[in-house]
Amino acid sequence: MGGEPLWWEDAVVYEVYPRSFADSDGDGVGDLNGVRSRVTYLAELGVDAIWLTPFYPSPLADGGYDVSDYCAVDPLLGSLDDFDNLVKDAAGHGIGVIVDIVPNHCSVEHPLFQAALAARPGSTARDRFVFRPGNGDGSLPPNNWQSIFGGPAWTRVPDGQWYLHLFDSSQPDWNWHHDDVPGFFADVLRFWLDRGAAGLRIDVANSLFKDPELPDIPAGSRLHAPSPHHHRPELHGLYPSWRAILDSYPGGRTAIGEVWYDVPETLTPYLGSGGLPQVFNFQLLQAAWDATALRTAIDTAQAITDGSRAPWVIGNHDVPRPVTRFGVRQARAAALLQLALPGSAYLYQGEELGLPEVTDMPDEARRDPKFRRTAGLIPGRDGCRVPIPWSAASVTAPSWLPQPAGWGEYSVDRQAADPSSFLNLYRQALRLRRANPALGTGTLRWLDGPPGTLTFAREPGFVFAANLSEDTLPLPPHGTALLASGPIPNGTLPPHTAAWLATR
Repeated sequence: MGGEPLWWEDAVVYEVYPRSFADSDGDGVGDLNGVRSRVTYLAELGVDAIWLTPFYPSPLADGGYDVSDYCAVDPLLGSLDDFDNLVKDAAGHGIGVIVDIVPNHCSVEHPLFQAALAARPGSTARDRFVFRPGNGDGSLPPNNWQSIFGGPAWTRVPDGQWYLHLFDSSQPDWNWHHDDVPGFFADVLRFWLDRGAAGLRIDVANSLFKDPELPDIPAGSRLHAPSPHHHRPELHGLYPSWRAILDSYPGGRTAIGEVWYDVPETLTPYLGSGGLPQVFNFQLLQAAWDATALRTAIDTAQAITDGSRAPWVIGNHDVPRPVTRFGVRQARAAALLQLALPGSAYLYQGEELGLPEVTDMPDEARRDPKFRRTAGLIPGRDGCRVPIPWSAASVTAPSWLPQPAGWGEYSVDRQAADPSSFLNLYRQALRLRRANPALGTGTLRWLDGPPGTLTFAREPGFVFAANLSEDTLPLPPHGTALLASGPIPNGTLPPHTAAWLATR
């Protein structure tokens, strides 16, 4: 991209799940003032922005992604004044605030959906959503579409029609072919940008438009492949209008799309001229802990675009945590890999503490609709959403998701005092990343190394090396070791260890 880089092109963004981040009033639920109270922590960690997952009024059938008012704050989490003060406090530390927009669906309690239920079939109010007659005698869903959370993607209402919900039945899908819907969301975008949001994260950005004919999906279709409700061409007429809104504000506002895909090439139209500034790159998140798999993941992403347009992630609020997927040593090495790659990186709260997935949560404590809609066959995402342990003493306090026994050993206060902790690894890495001209935007050049290793150079004078094998191997030629994910004795690189090296 020409000219000076925009702030988001090499930003490290920290995802905050507000209900699980910091509780300011002792009610067991994190809130916006809790986030405000930890802005100094985030600044010391070294992030450039925070992404807030939904904090809107919501009946919480799906963790706040069932929105009943897009232009307000859930009273459990604070007020608009609290949001404004958070933006101001964060800006004082050079941190932007990215707001999550949920345009595919809303809550059944949203006033416009309640109006649709009260209206007659074919009315304007009802046509803002996707209502259809059933098949057969009307008792069967209109087509074979399945909810991403399990079960049919349709629910019948008392007058006999069915409404579409790609997620839970509490989350009806908007009809983006209706003239009112694009204008409604343009106003939502402007509302938060006017309040100082540095950017927008677009939830389910690949699924807003549905084929008006609502055809069945052929058996055996890949989940995230283009389909009657994924990756429709109409999206690429919509997003340039959103880009124009972003570009009308000062400060280089961004938007990043959550676009799940079957193959990386599916991302290409989203990144066309005038399209979304950024989309998530899920290649690292989906790759196995294997040198060949990770190099393929990196090369495949880089062949489509750079990490400035498609930031790197190894976790988020929807997937098991890296420590549980990869292992502890592996997750420490993965952190250094992610932060050494060109472009931008997104971290999920608790990754810097090495939090594991909570896999033994009692059934009665689980909140994820995936768990309910699959009768417990899929445990859901609650295990990565357990609240942050700020101090070893605080984990005994009640919280909306229970913190397990031993959670205190991961606490911020304990890790801050331990030079070898996950927290201090991230702090050192982010400090070096900000100071080192080789990191952030740019390119990489692969270097030869023994089997089971990942080694690349970034200019000027930086080398990344990771040993993913079970053997201890020599470090590549270098001048100084800047940082390592574990001990590197006598110029060697132990198994599942990564190092940042200076060549001069």
